[in-house]
Amino acid sequence: MLDKLTAIQQKISSSLDSIKILAELANFRVQTLGRKGELTRLLKAVGSLPPEERKELGKKVNEIRDQILSEIENKKAALEASALAESLITETIDVTLPGKTSPAGSLHPVTQFMWRLEELFISLGFDIVEGSLIETVYHNFDALNTPHNHPSRDEGDTFYIDETHVLRTHTSPMQVRTMERQKPPIRVIVPGMVSRRDEIDATHTPVFHQMEGLVIDRGITFADLRGMLDTIVRYVFGQEAKVRLRPSHFPFTEPSAEVDISCYACVTSKPGKLLPPKDDCSVCKGSGWVELWGCGMVHPEVLRKSGIDPSEYSGYAFGLGVTRMTSALYGIPTLKPYFENDVQFLKQF
Repeated sequence: MLDKLTAIQQKISSSLDSIKILAELANFRVQTLGRKGELTRLLKAVGSLPPEERKELGKKVNEIRDQILSEIENKKAALEASALAESLITETIDVTLPGKTSPAGSLHPVTQFMWRLEELFISLGFDIVEGSLIETVYHNFDALNTPHNHPSRDEGDTFYIDETHVLRTHTSPMQVRTMERQKPPIRVIVPGMVSRRDEIDATHTPVFHQMEGLVIDRGITFADLRGMLDTIVRYVFGQEAKVRLRPSHFPFTEPSAEVDISCYACVTSKPGKLLPPKDDCSVCKGSGWVELWGCGMVHPEVLRKSGIDPSEYSGYAFGLGVTRMTSALYGIPTLKPYFENDVQFLKQF
């Protein structure tokens, strides 16, 4: 038994010297000292020996086991040190090299244009107010003098959350909320995203951006509104921009008008001259004009519902189509690229 024990010890020591990687050492430890290892089996066989031999041999087996365990730990430490030294050579990092940086993104063209408009209105003394994307039916329709049979209140035109809440169809509800909590004079703009059940085409999407403007004070007239519209158009499109007003109807303004500019896709604006529109233009449909926003004098009923006396105060409101104006400014013939995350498109701005 002692001879066999000595032979096992020599075999284990020899095998241990030939191990070069940590994974092999882990397997070797299990094979040697595990439940089915050679030393474990020999230790179990000691129990069958006579008492006078059992004590001496058991002590010898435990000594050899402890010695081998120590050798394995020493071998592990040596292999770990060797692996670390090798990694320091093969995986050296030159800390003097410049770091790798990710390319910086940029603001979306609609955001850039919205901020540009905000700068204009701040310089004109307007305050900026923002509201929730989900509005009450009252503030979105009722307070804006929109009758119950108006087409915009139909589920085919508006996204309803429930019977009393909708995805706002315009930013005008914040005009009402401003008038409810603030006494005139009032000069505010309301930028934000709105939703309508529109089919996607060159000039329509179910989600788009608007910027409402509201001015309430004593003695405000349509002439003040026209002056503001001219200021906005000249600021955005330059002195040569062509603008026209068309009589229209909105429940919350009276009188009302649509604001058009010459088509940015097929009509080139030049000093004193406009090229003829193209019949097949997908933007203006051959008319030569593109509708950008609506405007008008605030309806007296809207003033009353908001707690303002229309016999004392008057005002005007306008709703800028920010997305369409961005297209007009940059000459983008369709709205689809705004939602496609095309890096080549976005890099232009």
